[in-house]
Amino acid sequence: MRKGAGERPSLRTLKVGEAMRHVLADLLARGEVRDPALDAAIVSVSEVRVSPDLRHATAYVMPVGADAAAQAAVLAALNSHARTFRHELARRVNTRYAAELRFRLDETFEEAARIEALLRSPRVARDLEAGQSRRIDLDEA
Repeated sequence: MRKGAGERPSLRTLKVGEAMRHVLADLLARGEVRDPALDAAIVSVSEVRVSPDLRHATAYVMPVGADAAAQAAVLAALNSHARTFRHELARRVNTRYAAELRFRLDETFEEAARIEALLRSPRVARDLEAGQSRRIDLDEA
């Protein structure tokens, strides 16, 4: 039986993804891949998602404190050095296959900031206050 796209990843893929995340973070922190765009940025590796067959991996990264142009440059540099990262991952993470690696910007930070802004908006604050006063009235009754 094949797994569907909506199913959760197995414990094995989660462990392999976390091991890959640690290796990539270490490589980037040590500056082992030489590229001007990577040398000028601090890159956070938030997650590595691995396919069920362990042949493909997507690393979600965020250049810390970088504007959109710098983020694009860092992402392009990471993807251009994907073979080097793949080689190091194959050497340091014990899997049967060296996963095909690609890098994507982690948009969860932007999404979290968007939700935070929505929660702080006057309309939502007003609705929250109204909900709390209703709750108090219900508790007193």
